[in-house]
Amino acid sequence: MPSSPAQKNSLLIDIWQSFLTLPNWVKIWVGLWLAPINMLTLYFINNTSGLLITCLAYAGLLPNLFVMIYNRGFSRLMALPHLLPWTIMLGVIYSALPLSDGIYSAFLWALFITNFVSLVFDYPDTYKWFKGQKEVAGR
Repeated sequence: MPSSPAQKNSLLIDIWQSFLTLPNWVKIWVGLWLAPINMLTLYFINNTSGLLITCLAYAGLLPNLFVMIYNRGFSRLMALPHLLPWTIMLGVIYSALPLSDGIYSAFLWALFITNFVSLVFDYPDTYKWFKGQKEVAGR
């Protein structure tokens, strides 16, 4: 049976097209820095507080898979899953910094700054989402 033009795109195509409509700086921030540095916590899982930091990093990341699937794209709702785990993670990192050195210390500083900056955007975006700004990028 031939496909009709009115047929919906696949889920992955909808999510990718939504991502492509984001501002370039957001695509770079999310795709090349924010997600990768949080995923990199797995590499340091055996260091001081590494398991807890990894769990908190992924607790902020993984729910967004469900948000993207539900919305078939990117929206301000993606900020909400970051709030609690990443706020707690900042405290854990702050506590772990005096006990770390070398590359792990540098990584913790980078992760702390990255997630702090993310939360500076996430708290207002969550507020805006609850106030009705529920648009999905690209639609």
